[in-house]
Amino acid sequence: MQSLMLRALKAHMVLLLSSVMFFTTGCEDDSHDDHDEEHTDADGFILEDESGTEIYREFEGAMTGGVALSVGETLELSVHFLDHEGNEIEHGDDHEEEEEEDHEDGLAISVLDPNIATVEVEHDHGHAIHVVGVSSGSTSFQLQLMHEGHADYTSTNNVPVTVNQ
Repeated sequence: MQSLMLRALKAHMVLLLSSVMFFTTGCEDDSHDDHDEEHTDADGFILEDESGTEIYREFEGAMTGGVALSVGETLELSVHFLDHEGNEIEHGDDHEEEEEEDHEDGLAISVLDPNIATVEVEHDHGHAIHVVGVSSGSTSFQLQLMHEGHADYTSTNNVPVTVNQ
């Protein structure tokens, strides 16, 4: 009798858990019809300098490169997000204009030691940041791609920054 009751309970639990998974996947706020189209499913990103040279890459947790600059120097870096195959995710002009107008969406930066380097988001140029060397030393920063108050992507590693005299 207990065995029969346990089987019935297991079946109900599987059904319940499956239902919960279907309802909790995706964004919680479905008030926008085109919300899924705006959601970025990134697995990494690239930082490129003004000449288009890749200086840092993070993809599926693996990283290469780092940011190096001198005290008083400012680097403008473009940020390119990568899909699950490592290809750049293309954003239309309309999406970038929305990000410029709504600073809740776009990039967010957390710098470990702003006494060594500061990192600021450049809202006028899509996904771009400015790194400024403040004093000699090493620090790092975390990058997030924000969308409607939550992060669509958060870097798994802190981006290393070295500031030389």
